[in-house]
Amino acid sequence: MKTVNIVWLLALSLLMSVNLQAAPKYVQSPALSSVVKTPVKNVRGGQTVVPMITWGADIRTIYANGNSDVTTPKSLFGQLGLNLKLQREDVFSKQVENYLSGKTPYLRGTLGMINMAAETLNRDSRTKPVVIYQLSESAGGDALVVKSGIKRCKDLKGKTIALQAYGPHVDYLGQLLNDCGLSMTSVNLRWLKDLTGSDNTPMAAMYESNVDAAMVIIPDALALTSGGNVGTGSEDSVKGARILLSTKSANRVIADVYAVRADYFKSNRAKVEKFVSGLLKAQEQVANIVRQGNSHSEYKKTIQTSAKLLLDSRDAISDTEGLYADAYHTNYQDNIKFFTNNKYLRNFKKRNKSIQQTLIQANLMNGKTTIRHANWDYNKLRKGLTRTAKAETSQFDQDKVAKVVTKKQKQGTLSEGSLMEFEIFFKPNQKTFPSQLYQNDFERVIELASTYGGALITIEGHSDPLGFLRKKKAGSVDVVLRQIKQSGRNLSLTRANSVRDSIITFAKNKSITLDKSQFAVIGHGISNPKSGICGRDPCAPKTEKEWRDNMRVVFRLIQIEAEAEVFKPL
Repeated sequence: MKTVNIVWLLALSLLMSVNLQAAPKYVQSPALSSVVKTPVKNVRGGQTVVPMITWGADIRTIYANGNSDVTTPKSLFGQLGLNLKLQREDVFSKQVENYLSGKTPYLRGTLGMINMAAETLNRDSRTKPVVIYQLSESAGGDALVVKSGIKRCKDLKGKTIALQAYGPHVDYLGQLLNDCGLSMTSVNLRWLKDLTGSDNTPMAAMYESNVDAAMVIIPDALALTSGGNVGTGSEDSVKGARILLSTKSANRVIADVYAVRADYFKSNRAKVEKFVSGLLKAQEQVANIVRQGNSHSEYKKTIQTSAKLLLDSRDAISDTEGLYADAYHTNYQDNIKFFTNNKYLRNFKKRNKSIQQTLIQANLMNGKTTIRHANWDYNKLRKGLTRTAKAETSQFDQDKVAKVVTKKQKQGTLSEGSLMEFEIFFKPNQKTFPSQLYQNDFERVIELASTYGGALITIEGHSDPLGFLRKKKAGSVDVVLRQIKQSGRNLSLTRANSVRDSIITFAKNKSITLDKSQFAVIGHGISNPKSGICGRDPCAPKTEKEWRDNMRVVFRLIQIEAEAEVFKPL
């Protein structure tokens, strides 16, 4: 994640030192359908208002508009004949009110936020949302910060978690809880009006003794945790606070989208298509501008204008660069995959299903509903783009991953940073792992790999120590015992490799491509039996169950965000 500029942190520190004298005011968070009562009106004619939020992907909207809040003639949007007025609106309920009243035909939010509003919007056929474009995935900009005592996801059970009402983190939290066997009903939710920068934010709530965790944006997470380490209690940090999970690891959880009113889409389909076309072109061009940095003639203007429109200051250069860096900017192929690829486990339809499950648990929806997408002809939208080929990249440097894992293994710290883990068992002398026997386990691994693309998945083989113990009891010499231990490590590594290869093949047969570099295989041998360690040797299993339980492969989802060199630049 990108380090926040010191000026921003100092300003935030000053703000919080003043504001934290007042306790945060918690709010109720019923379903939006019971809160928003704005009468539905037709969309106003003339210049079209387009909402933005304070997020790095919105830089492309600003750029496509001519680095201006009002469309300039030579801009991408201007050349397509559009006439737009960009307005930042970070309070989503206000966006919904503007959308219903006809002030704008567009909604800008996360897919979770669109789902939160769906019941309200579906009450009138004119305002049913049609999702038209995915801008980004959060890839470092959002985090769950926890206080000491919470080491992994399952430790959240029964804890109190603060988050913004109707904000971008509701489905993020729900996804994490679901993946570790919990739900939104497993925790106590405390809702705040604002996301950042006031007394009434999740960050402010973290200073309260009765709050255990908070869903926050990265600048607030860094402040709470003494720069992303462990909070010391000085300045704005909370003693013992740390980042349990950020979207650098959970990089396929928060999808940012644009939606449009059904009536406007029906009568202005060509305009909406041009809007999407302009955004697709802008994504490519902004990526090129950012890649070249100050050497590109448009870089300074693009960043300064975005700083002004998103952060209210042309001087907030580093913070604007940080906003951009904390997003994965979805391109043409990503949009095709998101909306049309039924095999993609994080596609539009499947995410809506899991999001609505979370919202129902949190009493933010009364029942499931349907949300449409535009069903574009992507061959038509391809015109004018230069990067439309599919590209599969390895996100991890395998050599550096191996070094990190080896170091953690020697230090006995593999469990540190582990979010969740589970295990499968095998029979004596088993060396293959057919998918017919392990289908449910393999499917779980594939789901985790698809959702937490920035986290490492270790596949750790363990062996039964009984053979070693029998040889030692019989008086075998040390060289023989060392050979048995090494043989156990080799066998467990072979099994771990076999499991990984079986998972990748299983996924491939389902038309799912996994990044092989995301998996690290480890052979523990007999060094960590379930029966425990007695002195320097494994304890002998006392029952058949203990004996069989030692023959296992453990899957562990591990954050290695601090090991920055492990990640290859995209």
